[in-house]
Amino acid sequence: MATSATRLQTAAKPAQSISQSIAEHVVGCGYSALPASSITAAKRLMLDTLAVGWAGTSAPGAPEAHGLLTEEGGRGDSSLWGFGGKLPPAQATFLNSISGGALDYDGVNTVHAEIVALPAALSIAEREHSSGKDFLAAFVIASDLCSRFGDSITGTHKGWFTTSIYGGFGAAAAAAKLLKLDATATRHALGIALSQAAGTQQSNIEQALTKRFQGALAARSGVFSALLAQRGITAPREAIEGKFGLFALYQEGNPLKILDGLGQRFEHENTAIKKYPCCACSHASLEAAFGLIREYDLKPDDVSAIEVTHSTFMHRLVGAPFNPGDNPQVSAQFSVQYALACALLRRRMSVADLEDAAIHDPAIKAITARIRITVDDTLKSSRAPASVSMTTAKHGTLSRTTEKFPWSPQDPPAAAALQEKLDACFAAGVKPLSKERSRLLIERVQNIEAVSDMSAFFAGIM
Repeated sequence: MATSATRLQTAAKPAQSISQSIAEHVVGCGYSALPASSITAAKRLMLDTLAVGWAGTSAPGAPEAHGLLTEEGGRGDSSLWGFGGKLPPAQATFLNSISGGALDYDGVNTVHAEIVALPAALSIAEREHSSGKDFLAAFVIASDLCSRFGDSITGTHKGWFTTSIYGGFGAAAAAAKLLKLDATATRHALGIALSQAAGTQQSNIEQALTKRFQGALAARSGVFSALLAQRGITAPREAIEGKFGLFALYQEGNPLKILDGLGQRFEHENTAIKKYPCCACSHASLEAAFGLIREYDLKPDDVSAIEVTHSTFMHRLVGAPFNPGDNPQVSAQFSVQYALACALLRRRMSVADLEDAAIHDPAIKAITARIRITVDDTLKSSRAPASVSMTTAKHGTLSRTTEKFPWSPQDPPAAAALQEKLDACFAAGVKPLSKERSRLLIERVQNIEAVSDMSAFFAGIM
């Protein structure tokens, strides 16, 4: 029996290009076409992304980028989350995306859509004095498209950082929507984004700060693409599906999947909010470890050895021996050994554990030395399952497997747990928010449909 993907691959080519179909969807999909579930999901993801972005303003890379951009200056159209002040939309988008992704605490679907879609949509909405409803439509369209592009991958993953090679198209869609470009100009914006698409997992593997910059480069390129298209710059008609288009040159995939249910099913609803501030590939192992630690009240001295079993994909990103190196925070975020050592030593994996003093704690190094990683080639998932075994003095060998990614859309965080995350993140960063201002921001997001002019969205908050 043919699968959905097979049917899509063998279907007749649309009468018009896939790129044109996407452009017409961007133009035609307004707030009134959004189901209530997509709006609810958008508000929840907006709050989560703003919160982790606030906390991320003090993470390595963000202050440096802020210094460079504010030194260069420009028209003050779009707000800088957490830092305060304003810059032109492309620059504001770039900086806000860096902050949003810096702690690796942002939501994850097939890609990290929100750290691209939200900065782009907010920056242009402020510049254009858009309504809250128009902003929501652009944000939902962009996040949905980013996730659809990521879901279109087939075959072996080549090592592209998919958030950055696909994110520019979502950002271009958001900006084009708010700039009120017609379908032709929107298609050109998508084509201009193709000329800037780039990104590699080499940054993840080498644990370099550029990992947190790649999504931001895509977000900025999308905004810049739409602004160029607004000025009449043209681009290839078949940027997505052409002979030398996105899918021919980059990751093998089926572009027709992007159109499957487009405008009827919104994939951002399937985004998982992160429970821990580290690579998603460590979360299942962390959940298993916490289960054993809490059930048996394990202390570091009780555990002589730990074994983690995970997939080849997960191992590529988080399985290397823990070595703080030149970028301690990135190394910690991309080390399952560090994550499990935090769980055993401190009974947490939190933003506080990404500080240099916590990362260089000798007690952490002692525990990571006891951790062995096993790769199970039969596991194909990028996030779950994963298993943890601990050799203990009192209980022998204890094992647990986490089958599902924690805080997945099927098992979302309780309202109190999510509020705890928001409170902690808004209280961190370069300019922490008071409880009163964070509550005001949360209330403003929850009632964003009533906002008549998004240029005043952050008024009284920063």
